[in-house]
Amino acid sequence: MTPLQRYIAEEIAIDHVDGLLSRREALRRLALLGVGTAAATALIAGCSDNRQPEAQTTATSSEPATGGGPPGAQTAVETTPITWPGPRGELQGAWAEASDPRGAVLVIHENRGLNDHIRSVAGRFAGTGYSALAIDLLSGQGGTGAFADPAEATAALSKIPPRDAVADMRSGIDELSRRVPDRKLAAVGFCMGGAMVWRLLNAGEPRLSAAVPFYGPAPKNPDFSKSKDVAVLGIYAAQDERVNATEPVARAALEKAGMQFELVTEPDANHAFFNDTGKRYNAAAAADAWQRVQDWFARYLA
Repeated sequence: MTPLQRYIAEEIAIDHVDGLLSRREALRRLALLGVGTAAATALIAGCSDNRQPEAQTTATSSEPATGGGPPGAQTAVETTPITWPGPRGELQGAWAEASDPRGAVLVIHENRGLNDHIRSVAGRFAGTGYSALAIDLLSGQGGTGAFADPAEATAALSKIPPRDAVADMRSGIDELSRRVPDRKLAAVGFCMGGAMVWRLLNAGEPRLSAAVPFYGPAPKNPDFSKSKDVAVLGIYAAQDERVNATEPVARAALEKAGMQFELVTEPDANHAFFNDTGKRYNAAAAADAWQRVQDWFARYLA
């Protein structure tokens, strides 16, 4: 099992432990990843044993901190589906154009692929002055829309070689540069997408001025020296022990590379707290994180 497959498998197991998935559904999703019943049972048991009591509650506020929906929704811009030539074929994405862009953002989705939530995030960035491209990392498999079952989309994502994902993200940066010339660029990712942001930095991406991984695990033994000029804002959640365990690794690599960075942990929040369509949505944490990202972009992207 690759590190990405392991990460997604653990996420499915924890979703069951936290009451977000039935045991039958968790086993079905794990089977799609190639995890047999015995191994899946052992994984669920291990995640249950390692779970802290305070992290087992998933009741969060689904009401936004301010009126008008999740942060940035009031000024959000509609997205348009686009395609462009990638390193191994056509890539798909959702494009949101700011009227007078101060910069541009590559948005990298969670392990469910490019869905309406991620499209809305791209639109929200455009509404605050940053043109945004939400890339579909399942483009090589026909795109997220080709999967009727979101669990199958997740399984397909888990099998994408990291080098291919990095190449596609770099192609997304190429497309951003073409559409928004002479502006600084950033990458923002959520969950698996947060992990992809770390991988992009680890691979070396000097064209970025800022990067914001949301609750994404850092790769093993990362080296960010080829991305040393990128200003990194890492967002974590206090109840997300699994991802938080990698925070010291990310911090050490950022310090070693001499990068400008800030790592923030939102209190009383769990993994995926920014996703307003999910059961772990935390309106207060989402609003605070959104403001922190806007402040970061004002300093390093505009």
